[in-house]
Amino acid sequence: MTDEEQIRAVVAERATAMRERDAERFVAQYAPQIVKFDLAPPLAHAGPEARDAGALRSWFASYPGEPIDYQIRDLTIAVDGAVAFCHSLNHLAGALWFRSTLGLRKIDGQWRVAHEHNSTPFHMDGSDKAALDLQP
Repeated sequence: MTDEEQIRAVVAERATAMRERDAERFVAQYAPQIVKFDLAPPLAHAGPEARDAGALRSWFASYPGEPIDYQIRDLTIAVDGAVAFCHSLNHLAGALWFRSTLGLRKIDGQWRVAHEHNSTPFHMDGSDKAALDLQP
């Protein structure tokens, strides 16, 4: 498989893990020194803390619906040697569309997520409310 195909497989594996509520499978795609800026607090997670599946497992338990309706749209990948970046629009049914950017590193022949940044825009009209009503 090409590097791009391998990275698409990593992204697909994460999506399957999300749908199936498999926190351990989801974090297994992380590099040892992952840095993560996620939707939920705190502002940043890094290293072993970010690889801990406990918080994700708790969120899965609280999220309604079986399986979780999760989709990835408009995935774009750029690869250069042992480093790659990809971005997409992701959807949690019943909740929101959000933006996702992943930085990946090829470690021991395997692509691993070294940086993850998920965000949702907010209305800059003084309300500062999350723009949960946006659609691609």
